[in-house]
Amino acid sequence: MADCRRVGVAVDFSPCSRKALKWAVDNVARSGDHLILVSVRPEGNYEEGEMQLWEATGSPLIPLSEFSEPHLMKKYGVSPDPETLDIVSTAARQHGIVVVLKIYWGDAREKLVEAVDSIPLDCIVIGNRGLGKIKRVIMGSVSNFVVNNAPCPVTVVKSHD
Repeated sequence: MADCRRVGVAVDFSPCSRKALKWAVDNVARSGDHLILVSVRPEGNYEEGEMQLWEATGSPLIPLSEFSEPHLMKKYGVSPDPETLDIVSTAARQHGIVVVLKIYWGDAREKLVEAVDSIPLDCIVIGNRGLGKIKRVIMGSVSNFVVNNAPCPVTVVKSHD
């Protein structure tokens, strides 16, 4: 178990997060590791499904076999794209990596840092949307916040789309 690492990857199923996921699979994760996809959904008034039950603590760890099923993921308000599912399915099959998904609801910056402690993660990989300086000041950078506040190594994968 000492050789098993918990590698987190922040995913929102965008091209930027897919690039970070692919980078993590190619460069960080190795056989026997747990690849934990961390997704943060916006806060809202959820009146049905698992969202209301798990809003405060985040979802339980959802195995790849379950988050590959669209009808199961609908209850969490998440719909993983086929390309992301292909990346993680291939990694699990070819490299012997255990893949799970953890969903939080709230502010992405705070919840990603919270995930590092609550899961716990040995490191986290996050994509960078490449906001301009003005947008970054106004909106805030999720990756910058995580780099400055997470108590583990953080890798930011730049997106040049």
